[in-house]
Order: sequence, then C-alpha cells, then structure tokens
Amino acid sequence: MKCGELIHPRVIYGDTLVELGEKDENIVVCDADLSCSTQTICFARKYPNRFFNLGCAEQNLMGFSAGLALGGKTVFTSAFAMFGAGRAWEQIRNTIAYDRLNVKIVLTHAGLTVGKDGASHQITEDLALMRCIPGIKIYVPSDPIETKALIEAAYEYKGPVYVRLTREKLPVIYDEYPGDPDKPKVIVEGDDVVLYATGFMVQETIIAAEKLKEKGISASVVNVQTIKPLDVSEIVAHAKKTGCAVTCEEHSIFGGLGGAVSETLSEKYPVPVERIGVRDRFGKSGAAKDLMLAYNLSSDDIVAAAERSCERKKK
Repeated sequence: MKCGELIHPRVIYGDTLVELGEKDENIVVCDADLSCSTQTICFARKYPNRFFNLGCAEQNLMGFSAGLALGGKTVFTSAFAMFGAGRAWEQIRNTIAYDRLNVKIVLTHAGLTVGKDGASHQITEDLALMRCIPGIKIYVPSDPIETKALIEAAYEYKGPVYVRLTREKLPVIYDEYPGDPDKPKVIVEGDDVVLYATGFMVQETIIAAEKLKEKGISASVVNVQTIKPLDVSEIVAHAKKTGCAVTCEEHSIFGGLGGAVSETLSEKYPVPVERIGVRDRFGKSGAAKDLMLAYNLSSDDIVAAAERSCERKKK
C-alpha cells in the first residue's frame, strides 16, 4: 500500500479475517446476509464450514454469536452499523457484553458517508450506544494500515470489541503501524491547539492542520483510534501542551469522541473544547463529499473551530 492510496477498510477487514482464520481454526465468522458488502465473503469462500449467514436478523445474529463464544469460539460478527448497533443493541448488552464474551462486532457502513442510502441506513449514534455498555472496547480505524492492526488487536483481546468501519475508501496515512493500538497517535505536532480526530475524519483534520499553518496557527493532529477505554493521560497531556482543543468525528457530537474528550478534560484539565460532528440531526441521502459539507464536517469547519478554541483560550 502506498501513502495516499484509497482503499476500502472493509476489503482490508475481509483479507485480515482470512489471514487470521488460517492461523487459528477456532475463529468463526457470522454475518447478516451482507457478506459481499462487509467482505466477510472472503472468509466464507475460504472456510465455508466456519462461516454462518444468519440472514437479515441482526438480533439473532448477536445471540447466535454469543452461543458460539460460549462454546469456546473466537467470533467475528458483522452487519451494517445501523442495524448491528441499533436494532441489536439489547442483545449486545445483555448477551455478549454482560457475560464478557469473546465476540468481535465489526460493523461497516457507519456514519453519514453511507451517502445515497439515506437516513434509514446512516448511523451517527453508534459510538454513544456502545460507549455506555460496560466492559466493551471500541476501535475506529483511520486508514487501511490501522484497520488491519485494529482487527488483529481485536482478535488478541479476550472479550467484546466493537470495530467501526466506514463504507467509503480511506487514504493510506501510515507506512507501518506505530506501536500500541490502544494509544492515540500523533500525526502532526503543534503547540497552539490540539485536534483530536477519529476514523474518517482524520484525513480531513490533517488537511485542516495545513490550512491552520498557513494562518500562523500551529495545530497538533492526534488520531484517537481507541474510543474506549480512552487513554486519559494522553488526552490530558496534549490539552496541557496547547491549552485548547477541537474534536473531529463523523458521528453525533453527543456521546462519541467529542463526549469522551469533553468528559475527560472537564474532570482532569478544563480547557476550551470545540466539537466537530453531527449536531442533533438525522442523516439524508447524498454523495459523501456533499454530506460532509452540508453537515459542517469539512476541513474549513475544523479550521474555524480551531480559531474559536484559540480565541476562547485567550479570554
């Protein structure tokens, strides 16, 4: 993979499943009749006896996955995020998380950028839904290299994990994955404001940092790929360095990265925080790029938020 190359994270997911399945015969994969979209079809073709299609029945999908985990299997289970996290939330909470079962819930087509499928298939509430469940780990990869690393990390972790994947292609940011998958990654160093970003928004935030540099504002870009458990010490350290912050996510401003960072800083080191995300609105049909502009998720919106945060620091 070359820097800047655009690749679907779900393609990386499918390929990584095959690699993991080759080295561990205990892995099984479940899907809700969406294997071509989620790319679990790669595993299904290679290991048909370890693949289960539960049909368009996400609640049953989670219950079935829990049963396999109770039988000692390492389970990867996939669907669209709207239906996996939304429709099957109770089963994830009561059946998987409550018993700390070894189920990896890898949901694709998350966020606004599902695009033309519209509000019924877009979900900007899933991180909030998952964050409030005790004991579940949450990963949001920002590029193809990180997608592979986090799927592998989810496999190594013994317990429930939620991995959020976008439908859209992601540009390659990393040459190789830098260290601990649970620690935030500094992509750009800066002194005036810290831009915490996750998932699809990381690339947009890197662009925003370049625009801020042209305006004489030195911005750090910190990729927060592990939403839960949040690395509190790292979040606080960057806020102490810059004195103000912006959070950037393709998710509601309530309950996701913005909520997690704001909660942490309000308790540990209060600084001005501006949140870039979806503001109490449902999604709508449209091209991904147009939706990013319509919902104020562009690099220019991040720049404006950073300027506001810096101004608030001076008061």
